[in-house]
This record gives sequence, C-alpha cells and structure tokens, in this order.
Amino acid sequence: MQKKPSKPQVADSPIAEVFEKRHPSETEKHWAENTLAPTLEKSPERPIGAPSGVNVDEHGNACFTTISGVPIRRLYTQADLPADWSEEQYLGYPGQPPFTRGIHATGYRGKLYTMRQFSGFASPEETNQRYKYLLEHGGSGLSVAFDLPTLMGYDSDHPASEGEVGKCGVAIDSLEDMEILFNGIDLEKTTVSMTINSPASVLWAMYLVVAEKQGADWKKISGTIQNDILKEYIAQKEYIYPPAPSMRLVIDTFEFGSKFTPRFNTISISGYHIREAGSTALQELAFTLYDGVEYVEWARRRGLDVDDFGPRLSFFFNAHNDFFEEIAKYRAARKIWYRVMRDRFGAKNQRTWLMRFHTQTAGVSLPAQQPMNNIARVAVQALAAVLGGTQSLHTDSYDEAFALPTEEATRIALRTQQIIAYESGVAQTVDPLGGSYFLENLTLQMENGAFDYFSKMDALGGMVKAIERGYPQKEIAESSYQYQRAVEAKEKVIVGVNEFAVEEEPPHTLYIDETVARQQSEKLKNLRARRSNEQVRSALDALKKAAAQEPNASASGSISSVNTMPYIVDAVRAYATVGEICEALRQVYGTYTEVSIT
Repeated sequence: MQKKPSKPQVADSPIAEVFEKRHPSETEKHWAENTLAPTLEKSPERPIGAPSGVNVDEHGNACFTTISGVPIRRLYTQADLPADWSEEQYLGYPGQPPFTRGIHATGYRGKLYTMRQFSGFASPEETNQRYKYLLEHGGSGLSVAFDLPTLMGYDSDHPASEGEVGKCGVAIDSLEDMEILFNGIDLEKTTVSMTINSPASVLWAMYLVVAEKQGADWKKISGTIQNDILKEYIAQKEYIYPPAPSMRLVIDTFEFGSKFTPRFNTISISGYHIREAGSTALQELAFTLYDGVEYVEWARRRGLDVDDFGPRLSFFFNAHNDFFEEIAKYRAARKIWYRVMRDRFGAKNQRTWLMRFHTQTAGVSLPAQQPMNNIARVAVQALAAVLGGTQSLHTDSYDEAFALPTEEATRIALRTQQIIAYESGVAQTVDPLGGSYFLENLTLQMENGAFDYFSKMDALGGMVKAIERGYPQKEIAESSYQYQRAVEAKEKVIVGVNEFAVEEEPPHTLYIDETVARQQSEKLKNLRARRSNEQVRSALDALKKAAAQEPNASASGSISSVNTMPYIVDAVRAYATVGEICEALRQVYGTYTEVSIT
C-alpha cells in the first residue's frame, strides 16, 4: 500500500468523480446530469468548516475525506460495491461467518455490552471506593488503571518512581495492595480488565491469588489482562525486557490460562494506543490484527494448539471521531480475524474464529479547550462502537486532558453509555447499518488495505522483525504528521481548537499529591518487616532459574517449554513485590532500549 498523499487525489470534475472506476446505473447517470449538475452550478461544494480554497484540487473541486484522509464520494450506490457483491457472501448473518454483522446472533438483545470505566488513582484504598461507586451506579465491569511505576515494574519506594506514585493510576506494590483494591468486590461475579503489559503476568498472578483467597473458583472468574507487549514497542513505549523474552512471558500466560482460567482472556491485543500515537484507522486495524498473528505464531512455536488458546484472545480498539470509518473498522476486523484463524492457522473451533473486542473512546481526541464539548465527542464515539458491535465499552471523561477524572466526570461518562443503551434504540436490532452502500464500501476498503499491510509485514519476517526495523513506527509517525498538518491548515476542523475558540477557565480537577507515595512506602517497609524474606528469596531464585531455561535444542520451536507463571504465583503468595519480581526477571533477561530509526 502506497503512502497516503498529503491531499487526496480526485478526478477532473465533480461529475467525472462520481463515475471513476464505477459502473453507475442509467438512473444514476440521469440524476447526475439533471439534478446534481445544476445544483453544483448554484452551490459549489466545500468541506464543512474549511476556509475557502482549502481542501480543493487544482480544478477547484472539493476534496472530502475521512479523518484518516480516505477520499469520500458524494454518493454511494450499488456501483461502489464489487460486481459480485451479495449479501450472503460479504455480509452473512449475525453469529455466522464471516461475522461482518457480529459474533452473536441476537446482538445486544440477548446480552448488552459490558459498561466499564477505566479507573484507578492514588492508593488502593481510594480506588476501591471509586470501584464500589461505579458498581453502585450501574457499571457492569471494572477496568484497572495502574500508575507509571507499576506499569514499568518498580515499587513505589524505588528512586525511579519519585513524583509518579498514584498519579496516572493506582499504585500496586504487592499482593496486600491487590487485596485492598478488591476488598468487598466478589471476583466471581465481577469481570475485571487490567491495563498492564510488561509486568502483566505479575499483576495477573496477584489477581488470581486474591480471587483464591476470596474462595473464588479460578475456572469461574472472568476478565482480561491487556498483556500486549508488541504495541508497547510500536506505540506506548512502556516495555521492560527485550522483545523475545517478553513474548515468552506472554505465551506463558496463554498456556497457564488455557489450563486454569478458561473464562479469563489472557491478552487484549490493543490498537487503542497505536491510534493514540497518531495512526490512521486502517493502520490501527492492520497493525493490531497482525500483532495477533504474531502472538499465535509464537504460541505455536511453544507447541500450543490454536484451538486451545484461541478462544481466549481478545482485542481492544479505539473509537475516534469519524463515525462511519470507525464502524467500518470494527466490521472489517471481525471478517479479517475469521479468515486469518480459519485459513492461515487452520482453526477448527468456531469460538477461535470469533473476534471479541473492547472499545475505548479516543482520549487523544479530547482537547483541553472547551472541555465540556468532549461530552458530545465521547457520545458520538461510543455510539460508533456500539453500532460496530463491541462487546465491552469504556467512555472517557470530559476532563481527561487535565487529570484523572473527577467523580462527576466519571458519572457523566457512564451515563453516556447508559443513554445509548437504554434510550437511543440502537441496541434493539443487530447491525442496523448493515447494507449501507457507503458503510459496505468503507468496510471492504479497510479489509483490503489491512491485507496489503499483512503482505508487507510477512515479507519483513513478522511483527517483531518489523518493529526492530522501525516499520510500523515510521508509518504511524508519517500519519500523525499528516493529520497535524491538516489541523493546522484547517483542512480538518476541531471545534473549540482551530475554529469557534473562546477563552475559558479550566475545570475543577482531581489532584494527587505526594501523600500516596509516602503511604505506599510505609506499607512496603512494614510488609518487608513482617513477611518471610527467606521464603521470598527462595521463590525469586526459583523464578530466575525457570526464566533462564533455554529452549530444548531438539525441539522445533524457539521458546522454552518451562512456564514462568507457577513460579510468579509462588512469589506473589510469599508477598514478593512487583518491583522484586520484575527485578528478578531483569537480571535474567536484561532491559531493552529502542534503536533509533531514521
């Protein structure tokens, strides 16, 4: 796929543009000549809000595009679909291949999407109270945000943690903190998603042990760990170890989960952060799904059967502002994953073919200027996710540009989901936009474009090799630049930012001071004084030995057959801290520094 030009290419005239690479019906031709042409003479087209002379070609014709820069025709008809397009071949029925219309036959009529709020701040005690507040106000699942030290595998009292404890999420240092976090919350009845990547196996082990201590059956608990290390190298950059050992830790969770936690998703393959880094919708789709391909390839090297772990693979997408483009992305994702799992990996279990995904509205799209406008943006984005068939949804709070959300902002975000679910009527029928010429055309463009990217990354040797060469990083950087250039030129209007701007006082925000850091450090000091440090050292030594095990030279794969998860669970039970466990793995695997690509 060629790089997107800075301005979309259009045909020589408005009428010719309608017919380019199309075979319109005689009725459409008649409309174009007798209705469209006179209208254009009286009232030339111009993208809404764009200044005169902007977004036009050399002939003065308007260039309309999606937020990603994909050209949009003025009218879509049967002529914009393949000649062999048929409802059964391209759409199918809900709950049946190719799953364009959804993975459940009854859509939301049988089960509504899970309403999550990404929440976590300051101490485990404070976050526990916020979780209970959300559940009391109609939330049906929890989504844990961790602070930066936890994300990077450091304890709160480590020098590298200074100034960051509890600031962008909740501080979790040990099993004790995880017990506090979920105190009074029945983990057999509440689904929990945890946004954690490099230390994912450690935090998941803590969650499992807390569930165990509650008396919960591991086979009955449900939820998701993000655990998507590839997108960290591509976009978010919160990695610890080099790619190969990081991939081994991910595969260890796949294997452990398929044996002991059959209802828990051991990965949420995430396009969200790829999009937040500036990718187009197509790049988010392609790189996310190809990350999924890479994880399956590595799992097969371990000797795992795709139908054993495949049903527990889940995905996580962004919901941005371009309504139809986002819906097309979700529909294409289901089709692509079905084809990949069936044709590329030979999956036989239909549950392995199903793409299940969570969606979060686009934090990057919520400016600090006129923040109350963000309530409307979030509503549009959330509606696109629902019409696209998401299984789980998080709506951002309007004050995200300033700080972690206040209680009021969180409640408004949750109420937005509830209004869509209970008042809008969109959940009453399955895939209500299916069959729209425009939407089906966009869906096909997404699908074909993603497979073009797949071919390029196959040629590079897979996603790990592509990351090491900087390929997805460069693609995203270019798209981010083009979008920012379009905003600065007012080719794309951001209400309240580059148009309709006013001066406003910032809203009241949630402030986290250094009290949390002092409290967490004191808790760590007390924990280390009363636990069995000999038991901790023994558990960490055993973990290091397991992590150091090399693949069997006679085996066909390249991943050690020794699973680190049981050793991590043992260390957690001994109350080893996040920092201690991650440091043990650092001593074996080392750390990773990204190579600068020019």
